[in-house]
Amino acid sequence: MQHFSIDTIQSWDRFYRGNFINCLSGFKSASLIGTVNTAGVTNLAIFSNIIHLGADPALIAFQNRPTAAAPHTIANIEATGVYTLNHIHPSFVDKAHQTSAKYAAEESEFAAVQLTEEWRHNIHAPFVAESNIKYALSLVEIVPIQHNNTFLVIGKLTDAFVDESCIESDGYLSLEKIQSVTSLGIDGYYNVSKVARYNYAKPGGMAEEIWDKNI
Repeated sequence: MQHFSIDTIQSWDRFYRGNFINCLSGFKSASLIGTVNTAGVTNLAIFSNIIHLGADPALIAFQNRPTAAAPHTIANIEATGVYTLNHIHPSFVDKAHQTSAKYAAEESEFAAVQLTEEWRHNIHAPFVAESNIKYALSLVEIVPIQHNNTFLVIGKLTDAFVDESCIESDGYLSLEKIQSVTSLGIDGYYNVSKVARYNYAKPGGMAEEIWDKNI
């Protein structure tokens, strides 16, 4: 196993260094965030830093880059207070990645990459029709991270739309059944397969595996 000090890492070409550091944290979820501005122009952007903060209340966060680099999603959320998160599947992963391009504020990524806007009753932000798991959030708080000028955007779950084929009897979502993709680094996407699932671990023994059947 090779050792790399931070001084060595800092000496590398910035693209090599960026790829290396982005991959260190491992596989991450990949989702499309749908928003709309006050002029009615929709926006769609891929994010791979979705963070589960808690189930009661149901809070989910994502990290937004400095506003100079990624201004539209966070500006729309600040203006409207509503946004959607949409899982990505192999059938449109290329289109999802393309949303990372820097489109102008007046151009909708939905149209640019040919993904379908989907609007639900009383939810004032667009979903991705092609997605098999999607959910809406209302803005709770935007926390500035001063060390690198990014922002932690915290939202409260209001609505979820889930393909019933992946819902297990105990509420567990078997994402491999609907082929939700995961990401690595800034440009790699992977299919997932379940290695194992275990019951609640307690001291004094080893956890037992849970099979895909009624628990």
